[in-house]
Formats: sequence, C-alpha cells, structure tokens
Amino acid sequence: MAITVLLADDQHLVRSGFRSLLKRDRDIVVLDEASTGDEAVRTARALRPDVVLMDIRMPGMDGIAATRQIVADRQLQGSRVVILTTFETDEYVFTALAAGASGFLTKDIDPEGLRRAVRVVAAGEALLSPGVTRRVIAQLAHRPAADTGSARLAALTEREREIVRLVASGLSNDAIAGHLVISPLTVKTHITRAIAKLDVRDRVQLVILAYETGLVRPGWAAAPTEQPPSGG
Repeated sequence: MAITVLLADDQHLVRSGFRSLLKRDRDIVVLDEASTGDEAVRTARALRPDVVLMDIRMPGMDGIAATRQIVADRQLQGSRVVILTTFETDEYVFTALAAGASGFLTKDIDPEGLRRAVRVVAAGEALLSPGVTRRVIAQLAHRPAADTGSARLAALTEREREIVRLVASGLSNDAIAGHLVISPLTVKTHITRAIAKLDVRDRVQLVILAYETGLVRPGWAAAPTEQPPSGG
C-alpha cells in the first residue's frame, strides 16, 4: 500500500517542490496541501494521512500547535508528524518533540533523504539527525526525574527495560542487538512492545519518557559507544 502524505507549509513553492520530489516514488502519494496550521489540522482529520510534513512558521496556528492537536486526536493515531523547518535550533527541536512530532528535518534535506524520511516515519520509527539526537539526549539527561511514570514502567519486562535504556542512550537497533547478542528483529519486537505498554507514539517519545521517569539517569553509561561501520 502507498504511504499517504499531507504537506503543510505557507509557501506554495516549497509545497510544490516537496510534492514533485515525493511523487517520483510510486509508494508515496501526496493527498493534499495546507498553507496554515488550522488547515493542516482540518485536512489531517478529513484524510488521515500516514505522514504530515509540517512547517513550523505559518500564519495563525503555527506548526507546533497544529502538531499538538493532531497528536492529541485519537482518530489520528496512525498519523505521524515530521517537522520541516529552516531552523535547526534547540528551542524548535525540544518544543516540536514535546508536542509529539516523530521527526525533525531541515528543508535543505536532499531528495532521497526526504523520501527515506517519509518511509521511516510511516513505518512507526522516529527520525532525527544524529546531531539533533545528541542534543535531545543531553537536554533530557539533566531534567529531574518524575515520580508519575513508575507505575507505567512496572508493565515492562526486565529485558524491555534494558532495551529501552539502550535506546535512550542513542543506540540503533543493530548496535543494541550486537551488545545483547540477539537479533535486530528481536530488538525491534521488544521496542514495539515497550511502546505499546507505555502508550507512547514512537521511539522519540519512548526516549523522552525514559528520562522523565528516571529509567535512565544523568551520567548513566551502561551502553557501549556506537561505532561507525568499518570499511572494506
């Protein structure tokens, strides 16, 4: 089945450019466009796209507020929001993720990167550039733990808790699999179950919850440093 996309940006040329790039792949279909946050929310509710590519700065309701409404709508649980902006600043990153965005990309992303991002987010994964991921983890690591999440964490098995800690340390599924000597598919299954048990939308929200509840603490370093693949 094709991945359905809603484009939300106040600039017609930007929307046209993204539409042109995305339609080159048969497995991605742009359903519609929106030029304001209000229009993005209305259109998302009407069409229920798999992915919403959302600009931050738009007239009236901005992209952050629109993201917050889409994420809060129970009828749109299958829709994922990717923030697209010119500004990769911490203020926008943390606000967007707190609003429930599943990804954060700058508008200078290359065409193949954009199409890959749509596929990744539609598959239920989170999408952040490595630099953004490091800053998010660093920011969350210094937040005080909240007591309200202990009951939710009790639903996790010991293996699931271990894997969530490794996810929160910034490791990929392959790196986690290597560290625990299990298959990447097994890692993905544990992450999927943890996401369902904790009632979060995706990997990013799982990391945020891990830090907010104290499952991962500042200075915690049980995970190995992920190394880039060797050449040859």
